[in-house]
Amino acid sequence: MAFDRHIFSGTIPALMTPCRPDRTPDLDALARKGRELVDAGMSAVVYCGSMGDWPLLTDEERMAGVERLLAAGVPVIVGTGAQNPKRAAALAAHAKAAGAHGLMIIPRVLSRGSSAAAQEAHFGGILEAAVDLPSVIYNSPYYGFETRADLFFRLRAHHPHLVGFKEFGGAASLTYAAEHITGQSPDITLMVGVDTQVVHGYVNCGARGAITGIGNVLPREVLHLVALCEKAAAGDVRARRRAEELDAALAILSSFDEGTDLVLYYKHLMVLEGNPEYALHFNATDALSAGQRHYAETQLRLFKAWYAQWSEAGAGA
Repeated sequence: MAFDRHIFSGTIPALMTPCRPDRTPDLDALARKGRELVDAGMSAVVYCGSMGDWPLLTDEERMAGVERLLAAGVPVIVGTGAQNPKRAAALAAHAKAAGAHGLMIIPRVLSRGSSAAAQEAHFGGILEAAVDLPSVIYNSPYYGFETRADLFFRLRAHHPHLVGFKEFGGAASLTYAAEHITGQSPDITLMVGVDTQVVHGYVNCGARGAITGIGNVLPREVLHLVALCEKAAAGDVRARRRAEELDAALAILSSFDEGTDLVLYYKHLMVLEGNPEYALHFNATDALSAGQRHYAETQLRLFKAWYAQWSEAGAGA
């Protein structure tokens, strides 16, 4: 049986969860932003990954967010992060029942997170709970476990709806995934999971999708970057040069995706771009320092000024 991998292609923002003054999820604002980003050209959204603050939400809040996005007609890939494998499987089962379009399977954390056997059982339980729902494994050193090729293919042998691999590691990790996992079959999709590696992932590793943080803030510019990368991967020399230029200009803003304060940075940038619903965090003590705010604001102004001139100079590319 063939499974649709299309949901994991193109540019896909990892949605943040806006919150109300009482620091509960603002699901109306979540759905509006998801719809806005898809209307801008994004192929789908991810909810709830790390950007969505999954550790800070209840399972019921997360499920309600998925349902609200789907009701707004937004294609949704659901993150399964949970400390308890049973909870992760329940989130996956809900995603399937609600009509989600895909799963992003996050490794088991804290309890036996470094055990390959425990991770295999964890992944398998989630895949079993959402049979036939196209799924990718989220590989990230920040979760304390590296999914290697042998484990991936053991899981895929029993769960053919495991159709891809989202790589959040650096260039070497993407290269490994391309060489040993996604390069084994055209039916396996590689997704770039970190904003700093979009060019390398597409051009050198054959990625077909990019999950983005900064794309929430600058959707037009990130869509432009991915379009250039797709052309560059097909051999377009000019597109490759321009992709590298745009990637370099975005580098600082993209680098926020790699740090522990990624949600704080990107919510602040969202506010600067006219989205006041992102001003608050679920923990009242979570905040950027004055220096961090100044740095982010300076980098955003610098990039926008550069992009305005650069895009005008290269109009049509």
